Amino acid sequence: MSDLVAAAREVMARAHAPYSGFRVGAALRTRSGRVFTGCNVENAAFGLTFCAERGAVAAAVAAGEREFVEIAIVSSGGEPTSPCGACRQVLAEFAEDLAIVLAGDRETVRTSLRELLPSAFRAGNLAARRVGDYSEGRSPKRSRRRK
Repeated sequence: MSDLVAAAREVMARAHAPYSGFRVGAALRTRSGRVFTGCNVENAAFGLTFCAERGAVAAAVAAGEREFVEIAIVSSGGEPTSPCGACRQVLAEFAEDLAIVLAGDRETVRTSLRELLPSAFRAGNLAARRVGDYSEGRSPKRSRRRK
């Protein structure tokens, strides 16, 4: 078992899944070699449930990491479980060519983000001026109309 899969299994045990009982763990490796983990956190207001993959991304970003190379995802269902669409899009924000390991109890599937989300919406899809404004940490200027 790879170190990423082991880390994902370890954090999966800490998931908060009192409603579905479906636990997920994710371990994300950055270009610098650091590993960040996340687990799913369910909420009684189901739409507020937080996925393991986004938890790992948030932990990495909070630590100043933004270049990701590989993620391992495990679940309590026993079968390899693919990331949801929202997690795919969040991962695409940082790593278009991310390697993905989906580990089940008896089977492991290796794939890539490009394969799972071939036409991701990226910053380049936005107007260039707006991308620059947001990337500098400020809001785009709004034009004022004169009366």
